[in-house]
Amino acid sequence: MFEHLLHNSESWLNAKGPDSKIVISSRLRLARNLKGSVFSNRCRLPQKYEVLDEVNAAAGKIEQLHSAHFVKMEEISQLDRQFLLERHLISQEHTLAPKGKGLIVSDDEKISMMVNEEDHIRLQVLASGFDLDNIWQKITALDDELSRRLEYAFMPDLGYLTACPTNLGTALRASCMLHLPALVFTKKINKILELLTKLSFTARGLFGEGTQALGNFFQVSNQVTLGLSEPELIENLSGIVNQVKDQEQIARQNLLKKYKFTIEDSVWRAVGILKHARLMATKEALAHLSMLYLGVDLGIIKKIKPETINNLFINIQPAHLQKIEQRVLREQERDYIRAHLIRNNLGGKYV
Repeated sequence: MFEHLLHNSESWLNAKGPDSKIVISSRLRLARNLKGSVFSNRCRLPQKYEVLDEVNAAAGKIEQLHSAHFVKMEEISQLDRQFLLERHLISQEHTLAPKGKGLIVSDDEKISMMVNEEDHIRLQVLASGFDLDNIWQKITALDDELSRRLEYAFMPDLGYLTACPTNLGTALRASCMLHLPALVFTKKINKILELLTKLSFTARGLFGEGTQALGNFFQVSNQVTLGLSEPELIENLSGIVNQVKDQEQIARQNLLKKYKFTIEDSVWRAVGILKHARLMATKEALAHLSMLYLGVDLGIIKKIKPETINNLFINIQPAHLQKIEQRVLREQERDYIRAHLIRNNLGGKYV
């Protein structure tokens, strides 16, 4: 399975979705718990195994998941768990205390289901680009199929019951991963983030909750799940993402008009380092790849495909490098191999 994921060209990273030059990916996640079962963070290990078996059996009867992979987290290494985290298939919490936890993931990685994370089920659908409406149709169809085979914990006045009260109601988290280098470059990003908070949205880093906005990536998601329907939540997020996307597009055009030489210099400096460096830490690599991505969109850099850069954003992560090399790497070894991988993928002429 891991070898397949490592070379999967049809994942949400393929840069083929709508507005994918700015909105890298869209994600919807539903939290569900089984009626009559203690929440995962409270139940004993034998109960977790019962839930794991029950959910896996139900998922196996759903057509969209017939070819899905089932993984027991305790049966894979910490490196493998970190690899799945880097691919946005599991949360940081799901890498810890792995006994009784599981993952179901479709062959193309666009559908995944964490079992016994904070809730019994965390169902997720990912897509390239700005594609919330399409993935809503997919996730609601999957949820309907699951609900025919599993009885959810639900109350009419509270909605779906969840381990964390902030997920009550629809238990829907909608998010988009945005690449916003121009807003960062022009120092307008802080005002955007403040506005998001006032409107009950949150912006996190590349790997979600508790992570920094490395590489100018910001994961924008809803904070409120109670009192609004799923279509309303998605519509609200779509509206705010459209506004941020438009502001980023305006900022990119202004960079070309007002700071043409400065932005060209920054892009080409990034290219020079990416092409010639022999050691490259993750944070530095993400920063330079971000500038390269901006340069491709602005037409400064040619003959580099966005999906090549997208895949590098993930493949240069520590666990991915070690899976590629099939061995444990010390930090400096990772920095050396990361630089080598980038040079190999970005070799040749750019203009």
